[in-house]
Amino acid sequence: MNNKRENKKEQILTVAQKFFARFGLKKTTMDEIAKASRMGKATLYHYFRSKEHVFAEVIKRETQILRNKLNEAIDIADDPKEKIRAYITTRMNYLKSLSNTYTALTDEYLKHYSFVEKFRQDFNDYEIQMLSSVLRDGVDKKIFSVMNINSIARIIGIALRGLEFPLLTEEKSENFEDDINLMVDTVLYGICK
Repeated sequence: MNNKRENKKEQILTVAQKFFARFGLKKTTMDEIAKASRMGKATLYHYFRSKEHVFAEVIKRETQILRNKLNEAIDIADDPKEKIRAYITTRMNYLKSLSNTYTALTDEYLKHYSFVEKFRQDFNDYEIQMLSSVLRDGVDKKIFSVMNINSIARIIGIALRGLEFPLLTEEKSENFEDDINLMVDTVLYGICK
């Protein structure tokens, strides 16, 4: 029975994920999610208290996918430079595909939802931890010269957030990979010749 319950919940989240990606939180309704899930609206409310609760679960699900991909990318890379490159490349590519997570990270109108603010803070903390770990490894191996590892990790995270909006929303996506590589090179090597 518990497995059947989880299957229904997953079905709802899969449907909701598509609606939120296409129409956003404001324009998506529980009626639409229920109808597309082939369930009654009351059944939806049995699993989720509100549309915002469904959205929070979708973000949680997408965030776990993103974190898994980032961890995997860092684990596969051999040296700290390649780990930074893998982290940034994976981050940008997956944020582009996980539109609900990207929306939750960037849309100002979602700021008043406490679960979105918590999600943003959790992701920022995760990012600083991951980048700090890679930077520390690079300092230990005498590849990076960084005085305050946590501050540099935070600054890299801020830079990524500042650059992601133009890169992810630009219509011309044929240069997306080149743009990401330029961003990584700038982070790794600075703008000096």
